[in-house]
Amino acid sequence: MSVVAIPPRPRPPVRGDRPGPARAVATLTLTVDLQPGPITPRLARLLDLLGELAESGEGRLRAVEPAPVAPRPVPDPPAPHEIRILAGTRVVRHGDRALPLTRIEYDLLLYLAERPRRVFTRLQLLANVWGYEHAVARTVDVHVRRLRAKFGSGTPLVTTVYGVGYRLADDARISIERER
Repeated sequence: MSVVAIPPRPRPPVRGDRPGPARAVATLTLTVDLQPGPITPRLARLLDLLGELAESGEGRLRAVEPAPVAPRPVPDPPAPHEIRILAGTRVVRHGDRALPLTRIEYDLLLYLAERPRRVFTRLQLLANVWGYEHAVARTVDVHVRRLRAKFGSGTPLVTTVYGVGYRLADDARISIERER
């Protein structure tokens, strides 16, 4: 159920002896979504009170047919090794559980997931994820190791390209869900 109260609009002052506009009336909109089935006693009492208000002339009762709602597709349950990045809330889900990632771990995973099959050197990752290149390149190694540990050895995530850097694993099942 939703209730919306709309206050009266202020009217401009009236000049001279012209009749003024009718007094503004506050509007209260009450929306009750009725589900099929029996009505509870409290809901029946509310509907009776609304009917009494309408009969007394203090209010107006109007039934509105709900707009047809398109059925939402039911998402498939996540696979145990599927990783979902919820970009709007910065949450990463692994299967059915949310993983606590640090800011850098999250940014690193999102950066690699947005650019699959590309290999990045440690310096490129430092510049694009960390925002600077003036750190020890092994910092990237430490964060990749922590990411792998959080997801477990059974989940393919980041592949090491020896002598070059890192990339997202080919068999990593990662989806990025953006806010609509």
